[in-house]
Amino acid sequence: MVLGTTSGAGKSWLATALCRWYARRGLKVAPFKAQNMSNHARVVAAGNGLGEIGSAQYFQALAARTEPEVRMNPVLLKPEANSKAQVVLLGQVNNELTQMPWRDRSEMLWPFITESLDALCAENDVVVIEGAGSPAEINLMDRDIVNLHVARHANARCLLVTDIDRGGAFAHLYGTWALLSPTDQALIQGFVLNKFRGDAKLLSPAPEKLLALTGVPIVATIPFWQEHGLPEEDSLFEDHLEADVPITRTVAIMTYPCASNLDEFESLRKIPGLRLLWVRHSHQLPELKNGDWLVLPGSKQTSTDLAWLREQGLAQAVETFAQQGGSVLGVCGGLQMLGRQLLDPHGVDGAADGLGLLSLTTKFSIAKTLQRREVQFGSVAGPWAALSNLRCRGYEIHQGQTQLSLTGAGLHNDTHELIKGLAWQNSSGRVLGLYLHGLFENPAVIAALFGTQVPSLDTVFDGLADCLDRNIASDFLEQLIA
Repeated sequence: MVLGTTSGAGKSWLATALCRWYARRGLKVAPFKAQNMSNHARVVAAGNGLGEIGSAQYFQALAARTEPEVRMNPVLLKPEANSKAQVVLLGQVNNELTQMPWRDRSEMLWPFITESLDALCAENDVVVIEGAGSPAEINLMDRDIVNLHVARHANARCLLVTDIDRGGAFAHLYGTWALLSPTDQALIQGFVLNKFRGDAKLLSPAPEKLLALTGVPIVATIPFWQEHGLPEEDSLFEDHLEADVPITRTVAIMTYPCASNLDEFESLRKIPGLRLLWVRHSHQLPELKNGDWLVLPGSKQTSTDLAWLREQGLAQAVETFAQQGGSVLGVCGGLQMLGRQLLDPHGVDGAADGLGLLSLTTKFSIAKTLQRREVQFGSVAGPWAALSNLRCRGYEIHQGQTQLSLTGAGLHNDTHELIKGLAWQNSSGRVLGLYLHGLFENPAVIAALFGTQVPSLDTVFDGLADCLDRNIASDFLEQLIA
């Protein structure tokens, strides 16, 4: 099990690397996280149907060379507001649990968590478990069903990872360990320093002193590695471009409070000369030029995020950019915002007037659409013309159905449907909206739109495992599963 001193310490990264490291040894491996809180989700197998799990466990399953499925993340909490989250249990929305106070849910969820974990342990040689946040939050310990309760149930051999780049790493490690009971301290097999810059020899005598205090060794010092290629939920908003590469295109992504599935844009980071901006305030928005894009990504609460765009002045920026011939892309919730109207007869999301850049109307429904799709574009115009006739794979996760708006004269003629119920474009070709997530995870799409290739996920996973080979003794990793 991989525990962390804080959120963003590197738990997901290390768990993914371990999944591939053990899989490369011919072992049957599965990932597990009891409860994830994230709006980044993927559509996976759920018995005879489909469900959704957190993106981190989806990638970990691929790294483990196994089929992602809902038992790998039995509880997913999808935030809809600062104090509200939709509960997804074994891949399906559970409205009863969603309405319950969060402290009251733990006891009801625990049997589903243990049943999923026990089944995965029985079916696999290795299960790599990821914790959440910190295991030493003393105000939460009694109801924390993600960290120590899971570690005890599985009698897991635990690694505790910390981000040394933030500072205070040794205090974080010691403080976390010291707040655990002796029984839980005994589960910690090693400390991992993540994101280290410099010569590891300069850390002495801190590792030796920490070992004397805790009896736990530092088993790895992982170098700072920003370009490993794995999406990281807690650092999506870091803008990065190599200093010696001239900027040829800016892709500005509107990062509203309930933005979802931002990890699907990870591949854009790897395109030479492309600057990826995560925009949360109007002052972050540079003067965009011809060839640049504005992107409205998915949203867990479309009407709320649309109101936020207007409050920030970003809605007007999108409208002005489009009116001046700029390229605008809306994905899922972003597509819904680009339409004329949001209807909500069942109180699912909220009614609102859209931005009106596409003549579309969306009606929210109680049922959630979960699909894995393989589609082929027909004729696509404007800056997206390179998509014409391309086949690609992706997935749908949305509540609401969208169709061309109707008027007394019939259908509007300024918007046409590219793929039935899935993709639309305005008459100028500059504005494109689609329900399909994962467009930029298709190598053919990257090659068509940008004339380049990016590393495959398999290459990324092997790179993570190679990093472990360089920085953690293989006999220690073997001992963890002995």
